[in-house]
Amino acid sequence: AIDVTDNPMASMHMSAIAFAHLVKEELGIATILHLTCRDLNLLGMHSALLGAAALGIDGILALTGDPASAGDYPGATSVFDVTSDGLAKIISSLNCGVDYVGKEIGQPTNFAIGAAFNPLASDMEKELGRLAKKREAGADFLMTQPVFDIEALKSAATLLPYDWRPPILVGILPLRSARHAEFLHNEVPGITVPDHIRQELASADQETAKKIGTRYARGIYLAARESFGGVYFMPPFNNYEVVREVMVEE
Repeated sequence: AIDVTDNPMASMHMSAIAFAHLVKEELGIATILHLTCRDLNLLGMHSALLGAAALGIDGILALTGDPASAGDYPGATSVFDVTSDGLAKIISSLNCGVDYVGKEIGQPTNFAIGAAFNPLASDMEKELGRLAKKREAGADFLMTQPVFDIEALKSAATLLPYDWRPPILVGILPLRSARHAEFLHNEVPGITVPDHIRQELASADQETAKKIGTRYARGIYLAARESFGGVYFMPPFNNYEVVREVMVEE
């Protein structure tokens, strides 16, 4: 599947639903559509989801979304009628043939519902509380931000309820430089790059830094495939070739 993001970091892009449809039609590849609560009210969310179902999109990652003030249009209004667990509940209701208020919609949808999981949350008790709400709302699978410490993820995963171990798709983002690592670590919520990786990158030249980033990404890739439900790649700076470098051992 190909992840299709929904105006990430509150920066403007083509409609995620339109792009997901184009991917499916032109490439024949399934998509996981990210949908945030920032840009649509309850009415708009229902319309968007029914439209996505009609276009054959069947995987949704329910996200709260970054506030509009953080992006290209700081004067834009952030809606947030619900947060991510509320959005998951809406999707689950549509899968049962009713809307958020219990009104029948006719043909039920058939979405797989994804939810975000932060294994390095500073307040893990709060994070587990959020996951409990997402579970109750009907989440089928979890996705992480880019992970650079697989042991920390393994430890966090053991904290999930013993009777609820949904597939976890582990985010992989090959680092390109010390500056890249520092930006992710300091500026992007939910991403932590361990000190030893940042220090190793800081002492390397440009080409060596890329090899270091690829090496760490490959280690996460192999460990995640063995221990979790799967992985998904975030190619840095539109460098899609690096995904093959991570997956294929030379």
